[in-house]
Amino acid sequence: MVVLRLKRMGRIHRPFYRLGAMDKRSPRDGRVIEELGWFDPVAKDNQINFNTDRVKYWLNAGAQPSETVANLLKKAGIDPMVGKGKGVRKVLPNAKPKPAAPKAAAEAKA
Repeated sequence: MVVLRLKRMGRIHRPFYRLGAMDKRSPRDGRVIEELGWFDPVAKDNQINFNTDRVKYWLNAGAQPSETVANLLKKAGIDPMVGKGKGVRKVLPNAKPKPAAPKAAAEAKA
């Protein structure tokens, strides 16, 4: 499974993060499939620079963003829920389905 995750760079007390599409099994600072941008939390206004086309591509391909990445994507104006089947109605296990209208009554009205 591919995840969108931040990779910590920089030095002590001066963090800098790169956003990458990574295999879920790889370590936090490990191998990246594709670099998608960067985030600097120390700079004024928390500078964010993402390649929006490639981020949207990975989200549509089924990549799951981490919680922090999802929040950063919202700030950058990208919908992090693109590839998650948004709009699908969840059926509760104890919910009773509505009874179907009888065919004879439906045909008589037509």
